[in-house]
Amino acid sequence: MPTAARSRSGTMSAAAHDRVRWREAFARVRGETERRAAPLSPEDQVIQSMPDTSPTKWHRAHTTWFFETFLLAPNVPGYKVFDERFAFLFNSYYVAAGPRHARPKRGLITRPNAAEVAGYRRHVDAAIEKLIGDADNAAWPEIRRILEIGLNHEAQHQELLVTDILHAFAQNPTAPAYDADWRPPRSTPREGYVDLPEGIHTIGHNGEGYCFDNETPAHRALIGPVRIARALVTNGEWLEFIQDGGYANPALWLSDGWAAVQNEGWIAPGHWQEQDGGWQQLTLAGLKPVDPAAPVTHVSYYEADAFARWSGKHLPTEAEWEVAARGGHLADAYGIVWQWTRSAYTPYPGFVACDGALGEYNGKFMINQMVLRGSSRATPEGHSRVTYRNFFYPPARWQFTGLRLADYADRFALT
Repeated sequence: MPTAARSRSGTMSAAAHDRVRWREAFARVRGETERRAAPLSPEDQVIQSMPDTSPTKWHRAHTTWFFETFLLAPNVPGYKVFDERFAFLFNSYYVAAGPRHARPKRGLITRPNAAEVAGYRRHVDAAIEKLIGDADNAAWPEIRRILEIGLNHEAQHQELLVTDILHAFAQNPTAPAYDADWRPPRSTPREGYVDLPEGIHTIGHNGEGYCFDNETPAHRALIGPVRIARALVTNGEWLEFIQDGGYANPALWLSDGWAAVQNEGWIAPGHWQEQDGGWQQLTLAGLKPVDPAAPVTHVSYYEADAFARWSGKHLPTEAEWEVAARGGHLADAYGIVWQWTRSAYTPYPGFVACDGALGEYNGKFMINQMVLRGSSRATPEGHSRVTYRNFFYPPARWQFTGLRLADYADRFALT
C-alpha cells in the first residue's frame, strides 16, 4: 500500500505528509524551469552562443534526463525511457552514465524540437509523481535523497538558463529583452569594513538542511586578522577604474589576466557598450544606461583581482567571506551578484566524493577554478546559503559575478 494513504483515524500520517511535501516541491521546481523558459521562442531555445553556455532547450531536457536516469530507471521496474536517443543527447559530464554529445555542439541539436522536449518533461514528471506516491517505505529514504539532489541540480540549471540566454542576446545587435519588466534587485548601501580579528572558526556545512557534497566536511580554519567591505563594489567605482586606465595597465593584472584582456579586447565588464559618450549595459530587460550606484556585475576573476590591486586591497578568501556572512556583516551577501574570492576551488580537508556517477557532480572539477560565494539575481528562491561554493574558471564573466574588497590594514600587520 502506498505510504501516502491516510491512517485509520482519517488523518494523514507523518510519512504520507512527507511524500505530499516532496511532490509539491517537485512540481514547484519543475514549474519554475518552465516559467523561466516561457518568454523564449523555439528559436531562442536552440541557440548556444559559446561553448560554456547551453541552449534553453538543452537545460530543460538535461534536467529531465537526470531524473529519468538516476531516479526512475533504478527504482521503477520495467520503466520505459521516453526516447533511447536522449541519453546520448542530454547527458552532460557523467562519464559513468555513458557516452554523451560534445558540449560545444549542443546548439546544433535542432531535433528534438522544443515541443518534443516539453513532452519529455511531462512524461518524466508523471512518472516521478507516481513514484513518490507508490514507492515502498524501505526504498523511500534513498528515493528522497536522489530527488533532493535532482531538485537542487535543476535549480542550478534555472540560473544557467537565464545567464546563458542573456549572453546569447548580447550577441544580437538588436539587444532583445528577455523580460521587459525585469528590474534588478535594489542594493543596500553600507559604508566601511567589518574587522575580523584573528581566530579559529568552523567553516562548511554543519548538517542542517541541504548542501552539495563540496560544502563538506565542516572543518576549522584560521581566519584574520582582516577587514572585509560591508558593501559590494559599484559600477561608479568601476567607472573610475576604467577612466584611470585600469584595462590598459599591465602592472595591475595577473599574467593570464593580461593575456585575456589582450586576446578578448576587454575594456569594460561583460555586456557593457559605449554609446554616445556613455556606457550602456545589456540587461534582462534590454539595453539600459549603466547605473553608477548599482553593484558591478559580469566581471571575471581576473578583472576582480585587477580592480582589487588598483584599489590597494585584495579579494577575501572564501573562509573569510563565510565568517563575515555568518555574522550578518555583509550587505547584499545574497541575491545580487556572486562574489569572487581569492580561494582556489579545492576539496575541503577530508572530502570524499560519493560512489557512482553522482560522485562526478562536483569533485572532479576541483582544479583550476576559483570559488564564488553568495548568490545572484538569477539564483532561484531558496537556493542560497552561507556555505554554498560556486566555482568558475578565472576568465568567466557571463554569470552575474561581482566582488567586495578585503584589506590587511597596517594595524593588523603581524610582527
